[in-house]
Amino acid sequence: MSKLKILVVDDEPGIRSGITRILRNFVVSFAFMEEDFEFDILESETGEDAVKKLDSQSIDITLLDNKLPGIEGIEVLEYIKKNKIGTAVMMITSYASLDLAVKATKNGAFNFIPKPFTPQELRAAIESITKHLFLKRMTKKMHAEGKQIRFQFLSVLSHELKSPLNAIEGYLRIMQDKQVGVNIDDYEVMISRSMERIKGMRDLIIDLLDLTRIESGEKKQNLKDVNLVEIANLSIDTMEPMAIQKNVKIITDFPEQEIITADVNEIEIIFNNLLSNAIKYNKDDGEVYISLKKGNGEFKIIVRDTGIGMSEEDTLQLFKEFSRIRNEKTKSITGSGLGLSITQKILKLYNGKIEVKSEEDKGTEFTVTIPEK
Repeated sequence: MSKLKILVVDDEPGIRSGITRILRNFVVSFAFMEEDFEFDILESETGEDAVKKLDSQSIDITLLDNKLPGIEGIEVLEYIKKNKIGTAVMMITSYASLDLAVKATKNGAFNFIPKPFTPQELRAAIESITKHLFLKRMTKKMHAEGKQIRFQFLSVLSHELKSPLNAIEGYLRIMQDKQVGVNIDDYEVMISRSMERIKGMRDLIIDLLDLTRIESGEKKQNLKDVNLVEIANLSIDTMEPMAIQKNVKIITDFPEQEIITADVNEIEIIFNNLLSNAIKYNKDDGEVYISLKKGNGEFKIIVRDTGIGMSEEDTLQLFKEFSRIRNEKTKSITGSGLGLSITQKILKLYNGKIEVKSEEDKGTEFTVTIPEK
């Protein structure tokens, strides 16, 4: 059991004692963390006393009221930032305003919790900030050990999951408070957007796990004779709902069968990544052409779309880890920036390669080549 030290800064004795009582026996535990966390609570009734405690000892979390006698909470926050004090700050105030929120965020505040708050709301906020601290510590540790890919793993995971989780939480609170009505139809857009966010988070986690398994060498290949056509059709079935949403037509040019010695899961990842990109970056009412060919001792998988395309400069960035093409056309398209990197790493296991040709506003063509074994 690990302990985190929390400093509660508030001039109201009732608030300080209430927080201490709520968190005294509170334990944060998640499956992905190696250990549980409990909390030691310190109290300060003024900003000046808080600064003294922050200077003299290591404080993991600071719960900071803004309206204080003497120096205000925002000034304490500025002091923390200026002196690079390693504490995660959550503002607790009944005087929250847009100006304060902007100022506090610029000075590094992790979050806000408004007064009055329930014990459940406080515990949920502490859970969130504890997860943040755990991930931050792990990234520092792994980066120091030189394990860059794991550093990127956790950095991207914590960054990319934070935004959709906040959005989903916001939508749920609006629904919980029935802010736009009591009819479920009034919340259809919020529900749809939440589902999109959840899908994006799931895809990111799957991509990150695929990448780390390949990088670590922990995943053993299960090589056997498999039918490329069957795997391609399975991938098409998986991607069909996404294609229907954009009214994208998938056109195939397959033989009856094409047998290759491979790991079926790895080949499915290749098809899924190529088809997913061809649909996501396509235009509404567009088309995707996918063909399988064999000749000269090699298999070729060709996926061509009628989508937004990209510049030659952008194609040079495609296979880098965590790389995504960002512009006005792609800003609303979700993705981890890992799919093509994973595809390329898998192909190296087969001495294969992937090539791309693209033209802006006309489309993109990927060609995968795998030697026969």
